[in-house]
Amino acid sequence: NFPNPFNPTTTISFSLPKAGFISLSVYNILGEEVAKLINEDLSAGNHRITFDASQLTSGIYVYSLKSQGKALSKKMVLVK
Repeated sequence: NFPNPFNPTTTISFSLPKAGFISLSVYNILGEEVAKLINEDLSAGNHRITFDASQLTSGIYVYSLKSQGKALSKKMVLVK
């Protein structure tokens, strides 16, 4: 995601080698889901999603991208 740290929005970019069902969620440090950004079929190629965290408190969050049995998780920091 860029920028990181961010306030209050950040852009998550990813590339899909082939079309498929994608799930992109954001979790707080306790593992609770605070946002579901994508939960649908997407085409192959590059994608960008803007995450608006204006309703969340400052802290560390983790976004998780799941696709075709694979998962990728990264940390991001919200600073208000």
